[in-house]
Amino acid sequence: MSVDQLILAILALPLLGAFFNGVFGKNLPNALVGSIATGVMFLSFVLTVIVFGSQSEEKIIHLFSVITTEDFSLNARIQVDALSIWMTLIVTGVGALIHLFSMGYMKKDEGYYKFFTYLNLFIFAMLILVLGSNYFMLFFGWEGVGICSYLLIGFHYSDAQKGMLNGIAARKAFIMNRIGDLGLLIGLFLILDQFGTLEYSELSVAMVIQANQPAVWVLFTITMCLFIGATGKSAQIPLFTWLPDAMAGPTPVSALIHAATMVTAGIFLVVRSNFFFELAPMTQEIMLYIGLVTSLVAAFIALRQNDIKKVLAYSTVSQLGLMFVALGMGAYTAAIFHVTTHAFFKALLFLGSGSVIHAMSDEQDIRKMGGLKKFIPITHLTFLIGTLAIAGFPFLSGFYSKDEILAHAVMHSSILYGFLMLSVALTAVYMFRLYFLVFHGNFRGSEETKNHLHESPWNMTIPLVVLAALSIFGGILNLPGIVFHSCKQWLSHYLNYNTDGLNLVETEHLSNYDSILLMSAAVALTMVILLVSFFYYVKKGILAKEDSAWKGWELASGNKLYFDEIYGFLFVKPIEGLAKISYQFLELMVLNKSINGLVGAISRSGLIVRKWQSGIIANYLFWMVLGIIGLVVYYLLKF
Repeated sequence: MSVDQLILAILALPLLGAFFNGVFGKNLPNALVGSIATGVMFLSFVLTVIVFGSQSEEKIIHLFSVITTEDFSLNARIQVDALSIWMTLIVTGVGALIHLFSMGYMKKDEGYYKFFTYLNLFIFAMLILVLGSNYFMLFFGWEGVGICSYLLIGFHYSDAQKGMLNGIAARKAFIMNRIGDLGLLIGLFLILDQFGTLEYSELSVAMVIQANQPAVWVLFTITMCLFIGATGKSAQIPLFTWLPDAMAGPTPVSALIHAATMVTAGIFLVVRSNFFFELAPMTQEIMLYIGLVTSLVAAFIALRQNDIKKVLAYSTVSQLGLMFVALGMGAYTAAIFHVTTHAFFKALLFLGSGSVIHAMSDEQDIRKMGGLKKFIPITHLTFLIGTLAIAGFPFLSGFYSKDEILAHAVMHSSILYGFLMLSVALTAVYMFRLYFLVFHGNFRGSEETKNHLHESPWNMTIPLVVLAALSIFGGILNLPGIVFHSCKQWLSHYLNYNTDGLNLVETEHLSNYDSILLMSAAVALTMVILLVSFFYYVKKGILAKEDSAWKGWELASGNKLYFDEIYGFLFVKPIEGLAKISYQFLELMVLNKSINGLVGAISRSGLIVRKWQSGIIANYLFWMVLGIIGLVVYYLLKF
């Protein structure tokens, strides 16, 4: 098969899986439905690996034309290059493992076939997003993953206990993403107005030519609009509160959407648009500081969350903040590197939390867990690896990708480096707290739950083992060897064409000595926090406090810095009040009265006309004669 055929097959397989299960799945056994959905994902991943190994140069595949005029054409095209194939590997690879995990996790769910239909459809939309050759294709996939996330987050909308909360969480995610999407859409119209095209290749070439570059304020507006879109999808302040609430969806959804794929779409957008951002330093600075504040705020909130998935959700927001800091510094490859390693260990942690919840009979409160390592040993070991990876433990994947960002930060500003180290430290604190409270100490749940504790089936543990291996060895992808940053790193070299901006400046690297010093500081920080956490939660047996016992900073952290309350006061209540006023004025006074008046007039006219229908033939003859006389008079007067 040619590359064109392979790419089309990669796209078509998830769509075919969604179509088949959506149409026929209701009448098929669950095992067959899950096997079809998972099988097309693994096949799509295998084909992506083949393309990855065989494709050596950029390629554009034309699918069809959407709009064609004398001055403008809008086409559905696929761009096969290093960045798109790398993202496709992540989407299909991690997506396939999550599909396999879902076969066991959702085994008894009544909406089994619908769940896998949505999952396959989501993957198709995400592939359109990363493989498209222009912003039109990106926006099509962008909206596709938005609607699929809405369907998946609110999947259990009919649940008797949590159905309403699930529905609210889905609507919240949908609405907040629409805010960001409006910014993105405005940015695309501005690009179209300035350049007359939405093709990445044409825009990147145009931006290299000085005469084609728009005014500074126009470029700033375009990049800010693109960044607003990325802010909504990748959950940055102020559009970040939807992601923790999205944990209402089934745990595989959390792993797929909020760890490895959808939330990284904003990162992909900025990296793909680097030719704009390189010429908009003010936007880069704004992006850097919003990412920094988001990383710190989310890490602080995670310190006192007691829902196992909420801790991981705020962790995701914090890690995305780190990636935006990297983007703000122009370190595009470092951001993609962290996207990659984050996909490994965060998918592992979410699926691990799903295995814990499965063992705990759907219990998610870590205050009711404890001592689980002896009941679910495989989940325990893999979760520990994921925890160490995200905390930056030496020689695991997160250690290397965070080191990349920290290395760029120390060259950018020592103050920025200090704040990032604080964020890294907080990450280690809340993750070790989560791990020790869940897997060590004595079991704190009910006897009924304790009797139910068991390891997950093979189709749930195999993805955990694979992701654990990737979390251990994933850092090798960008490891240059014993000389650290002074030689070319594989991933940096592979993505160089897509992530080198406009080559305006020569990339700087730290010396070997400085690299070793930074790594040593990061290692020392992680080890100290690990030892202190072990002493605090295991040796001393300190447990998570009840909500009523929170004081000071714990109260602020546990209540999520009151962001939801603030947003409710500033936006939700005023809009609801305006809606009530509009209803009372427009609906009741204007529309109702006007419609009721019209209905009344028609009704009264009907009463009058009805009197003419007397049933007396003499009356009908009279009106006929009168009509004939009228016609005769009309024609006499006319002529």
